[in-house]
Amino acid sequence: MIIEKRERQILLMSFISGLIFAVIEFIFSIYSHSQSALTDAVYDASELIFIALLLFLTPLFYKPVSEKHPYGYYQIESILLIIKGVMMLSVSMGISIEIIESALSGGNPVNNVQVSLFQLMLGIASIFIFIIMKKMNHNLSSPTVEAELLGWKIDIIYSLGMSIAFFMSRYLSKTPLSFVAPYFDQVIAVLVMIFMLPESVKVLWSAIKDVFLFSPDAELTEEVKKLCTPIMEQFNFVPVSYYITKTGRHLWISVYFKIQSDSLATNDFKKASEIVKSKTYEKFSECTCELILMP
Repeated sequence: MIIEKRERQILLMSFISGLIFAVIEFIFSIYSHSQSALTDAVYDASELIFIALLLFLTPLFYKPVSEKHPYGYYQIESILLIIKGVMMLSVSMGISIEIIESALSGGNPVNNVQVSLFQLMLGIASIFIFIIMKKMNHNLSSPTVEAELLGWKIDIIYSLGMSIAFFMSRYLSKTPLSFVAPYFDQVIAVLVMIFMLPESVKVLWSAIKDVFLFSPDAELTEEVKKLCTPIMEQFNFVPVSYYITKTGRHLWISVYFKIQSDSLATNDFKKASEIVKSKTYEKFSECTCELILMP
């Protein structure tokens, strides 16, 4: 499938780019003794494990639903996202403890201008990669790719923010805050951890909801209702309840309805089903929708 091939291409591009970034950041962290650069390298290296798994498992997400697998393999993706979320949180906590210990032992002075220029180059490179991946992601509905794009967006903000922060820090020595200079690298690294924490928790919670088949967000439910209700009313069907479940990238919609007459015209039911399925697929791509008559 073209869509599957494009998704694998995006993930492969993200993997190769992340590998190059991780190696460069690790080498620079040794050269400059920058813990913030080392933090970035560890994050990128951790991400590579996740992407490598996805490159092998992506074909499963495109296998059709069967009696043996009524929900397909979509939940595997959610499980992988949970693993990613837990892994990123664990890495964040571990690195934060090391950074705090380093700060307590006397700080870690670095060449702020050197780190600033390095982060600026990383930020520019990240923008270039993000734009290409965004264009390749056109018309795809993959939580995995969206998570990767979010990761690169965070990298852009992080790198450019770091560049500005380290460039401005060169003036600390001329202010009453000069005592902060030896700890500036650690302070920035910890702030990065705090900044990334909400996004990691958000990805983790969303994946947990999908695995346990929790109801989707109210915004999504309302969007489905606005899409389906007018179509149902055209055929004098009265929607009673919407049962919506999300597993990975796939959306399952069951619309329970009643009729105002004593009998249901088969043609009307067929046409309504076809239109609803067409509109929901057009809107959500990965979607299974069914109309169910209530007695």
